[in-house]
Amino acid sequence: MKRTTSTFFLLILSILTLRAQPNQATLSEKPVNVDLTIYNQHLSLIREERIIRLAKGLSRVALADIPSTIDATSVHFLSITDPRGVGILEQSYQYDLVHQAKVLEKYVGKEIEFVRIDPSTNKEFIVRGKLLATGYQLQPTYGASYLSYHSFGGMIAEIDGKIEINPTGRLILPQLPEGFILKPQLEWLVRSERGGEHRAEVSYLAGQLSWQADYVALLHPNGAAIDLTGWVTLTNHAGTSFRNAGLKLVAGDINIVKEAMEYDKKAMRVQATGDVAEPQFRQSDLFEYKLYTLQRRIDIRNNETKQIELVTGRSAQAKKVFIYDGLSDSWRAWSRNYSYRSQGSFGQQSNTKVGVFVTFKNSETSGLGIPLPKGKVRVYQRDEDGKEQFIGEDQIDHTAKDEEVRLYLGNAFDIVGQRIQKDFKTLAGGRVVEETIDIRVRNHKKEDVEVQVYEHPWRWSQWEIIKSSSDWTKIDQSTLCFPLKIKKDGEGVMTYTLRYSW
Repeated sequence: MKRTTSTFFLLILSILTLRAQPNQATLSEKPVNVDLTIYNQHLSLIREERIIRLAKGLSRVALADIPSTIDATSVHFLSITDPRGVGILEQSYQYDLVHQAKVLEKYVGKEIEFVRIDPSTNKEFIVRGKLLATGYQLQPTYGASYLSYHSFGGMIAEIDGKIEINPTGRLILPQLPEGFILKPQLEWLVRSERGGEHRAEVSYLAGQLSWQADYVALLHPNGAAIDLTGWVTLTNHAGTSFRNAGLKLVAGDINIVKEAMEYDKKAMRVQATGDVAEPQFRQSDLFEYKLYTLQRRIDIRNNETKQIELVTGRSAQAKKVFIYDGLSDSWRAWSRNYSYRSQGSFGQQSNTKVGVFVTFKNSETSGLGIPLPKGKVRVYQRDEDGKEQFIGEDQIDHTAKDEEVRLYLGNAFDIVGQRIQKDFKTLAGGRVVEETIDIRVRNHKKEDVEVQVYEHPWRWSQWEIIKSSSDWTKIDQSTLCFPLKIKKDGEGVMTYTLRYSW
């Protein structure tokens, strides 16, 4: 009787144990829908919809072929079919990928095979031996905060009772040790109130899927107009490809907690244009940022860079501007330093270069008028033979519509500046300094030019101009602008006196 009761108890216990074991859910091989939202801060949001068949009760759901740069703490799983009836009990990110050093570690102390070649017959033969050391060791990576495998001392094996260091031959292992996976994957432990087919949504953040704006501009020969084409440059180093995906781009300075992102990144490491009828991107607002939605679906392969046209503007009104900023760069770092404010010999060095800029307005009348994401602008101009030539590039920040774009392209060859300290004196027991600056700009071009002369009262914050030979404008507390018109093959001269007091 006791034996019957005991057998019955064990039977009931085994049935309950079997019922508690989760079923393996069936997941569609390919997503039915993929949407990508990519931020211009090397961050992306991936959203997938998949068909999943769940059993009633507990099920395990494994999702492979995901980016190796995934932020595992950002993953969200939801049954669209039955959001209230499906709950997530556990969520895992598995990234113990196959690696030679890891696989060899599993065979330390075990028998392995080496395929060698008999030099007399040139035929292969197999020798067996015990693996004693893999030749790899986990060590800190220089300049980083994570461990990685490095070669260390060489492999050691015992073959025919003797110890061989760096044994020759091709190594053969009987099988892949348990627990290794070929690609990173997500796994969930799911409880479902009913079995059957569900439409599930999976979303997560990942790195190394990024975008940037690149612009190509063609400056008209007279410099009075410019054509601009903006391109979206997509770069995918996320570790997986995306097929037939919807694409949205977010431009703006979004706050990201860097400490958390650095932690996740560490974990991952251990383990020619023509016009178009309609714009390809539709621009809208998202919070305080700008959203650009591609009006078609797209394929983005792993380790691929792809460009898509964002905006095209033709014959935008442009202007070439010359700026002479004569204060030597070496003195800008000492701005308003009390140790040098009364030293007359300091700050006399002159910069001779005159910068050339091109400005235009991001307006709708020129075919632009949409918020321009930050990016690099490369500028071309046709030479006398009608061939396009590269004339400079600059980086622009996020630029709202109807705002001015200013591009610094380089320094003018035929315009030379000179900044001279003509007079310097201290007054009132050293608490007042007066300095007279002479500016000369020589124009060797074949036409008249206007140069904007920029000056910086760098010695002290309290200053006033007591004398000037030309009109001037105060741009800000530390920048003055003196417009200077110069005849062809001529020289423009202006002088002003600045008084500092403290």
